[in-house]
Amino acid sequence: MPKAFTRRQFLQTSAALVAGSGLPFPREAFAQDNWNAGEVVHLLPTANHERVLLKASFRQPLKEAPVLSAGGREVKGRRSDSFGRFWQFDVSGLQADTAYALQILDSRGRGLCAPWPLKTFPKPDATPERVRLLVYTCAGGDPQARGPGGMEVFRSLAIRHALLERGLAFQPDAIIANGDHVYQDQRTWLESNHPGIRQAAADFYKDIGRFDTSLPVLGTDNERILSTVVDPQIAHLYGTRLRSTPVFFMMDDHDYFENDEAEDNFITFPPDHFDLNLGRTVQDMYYPQFLPDASRSAMLPGTGAGDRAAGLSECFGTLRYGKLLEVLMYDCGRYMDLKDRHAGLIPPEAEKWLLDRTRHSDVRHLVHMPSTPFGWSAGKWREWYPDVVVSDEIMAESASAVSQRFGGVRGSNLRLSTERRKYMWQSGWYQQHQRIAGALSQQQRAAIMMSGDLHATGWDRLLKSGDLDLRANPIHLVLNGPLGTGMAGWPSGPRGLGPAAPGALTLERNARPMEKNGFSIIDVTPEKLVCHLFAWREPDPFDAIRTLQPYDVVEITRPRT
Repeated sequence: MPKAFTRRQFLQTSAALVAGSGLPFPREAFAQDNWNAGEVVHLLPTANHERVLLKASFRQPLKEAPVLSAGGREVKGRRSDSFGRFWQFDVSGLQADTAYALQILDSRGRGLCAPWPLKTFPKPDATPERVRLLVYTCAGGDPQARGPGGMEVFRSLAIRHALLERGLAFQPDAIIANGDHVYQDQRTWLESNHPGIRQAAADFYKDIGRFDTSLPVLGTDNERILSTVVDPQIAHLYGTRLRSTPVFFMMDDHDYFENDEAEDNFITFPPDHFDLNLGRTVQDMYYPQFLPDASRSAMLPGTGAGDRAAGLSECFGTLRYGKLLEVLMYDCGRYMDLKDRHAGLIPPEAEKWLLDRTRHSDVRHLVHMPSTPFGWSAGKWREWYPDVVVSDEIMAESASAVSQRFGGVRGSNLRLSTERRKYMWQSGWYQQHQRIAGALSQQQRAAIMMSGDLHATGWDRLLKSGDLDLRANPIHLVLNGPLGTGMAGWPSGPRGLGPAAPGALTLERNARPMEKNGFSIIDVTPEKLVCHLFAWREPDPFDAIRTLQPYDVVEITRPRT
């Protein structure tokens, strides 16, 4: 049974959080457009054609519920934390394709910030002529974190803000952040086989304290630690700069406070009870869940939880922009299972949803967006593919199974191989990959798969996957680019090898993705979808980000029918 949390402990924690919330926030956290944020620290809204969900935090806790004014309507906020710093606002019954003036007011009707605009999406049966998306992955990470030897682990806020501002300069209609909004791994850092990682993690928790897994996340000292960890990675990263752009935040492994690893000592996924609560709490406090969609079952796992607003989905989402575009987003971590040939990275109900939409959606362009990448491998455990990083030394050993620990692969002639079994990898994961790939290729539309997670940017076309011949309608593969990956975080650093094509796949270009920071601008019209890929990394100067141009442009034309 959890230890009781006394009233005295609760008040002590509350006092610590209130004191902490009064600390000055980084000046650069706020949008540099002269908009008056007032008491607001961060704003992240999402929208569909009839509803808006907004997550917000404030400089000081609010004793009474604030109100969101939306085009003359007023909706009372719901508190997301224990002390009133975090609030969310859920506005339904809105008009489609309509710009609303929003403003957050205190309980007496006084503005807590200036008004700002936000536009709803067109109706699902509308026929818009164009839409533009900004897409990226791996934006999280403590900007002050340092790895072994003092190496930068995550990019500074200044670099991430500059990349965000460059992406926003193209005035996207929506933003998709594909996973890894938070990096604060527990066992995989504290029990790493790399002494430098173990020491850095131990030093960090010595300063702020350790999570007590026997206690709830909210209403205990765990809440103080959580906000200390997450504020710099989300609230200070985004501030108020995305207030007028609907956002779609997918969850991936690090958002459950672990790296995806499997070895004799532990298996980190599916997440344990405490890590699951950490991930759900961060999502509820900081960024919006997915709004309902008429074509997505309300019975999917992670949908309609009793402690969340009606109809929200935490893991499986839809960005529907009239009949022009449908993006299917899916978390490949929370509900993955270890059932060998019957296993999946997503549960059967979610796979059915994906296959049904792929076969029957009436939109011009349909995009799959999993949190675990299609088309490339870094030899990680939780991948669709069995490939593992080996060296000459590993191949000389008698062990048949290889565990791919973060930072643990060393030796000569590093390469991907299936000649050694990947420890605890499940054959059903690849079979699920095959079913999804087959459905994508059999469409009358172009087959498009965009992924995150891999800390790289690039594109290719998938021609064959095992015994699947996809050449009649190859799958266009896009890695949208990582926003926050630091110099110590590229796959070729900790894993010894950059991402490459798995052995079972035939890629048209077979070009290795680039380990650079970046993002993608996706322009969609009825006849084509165009991906503009942006990348930056030293030795390019910081000032180059302000005028960054695409290093490549991928034009995906809809087949004539």
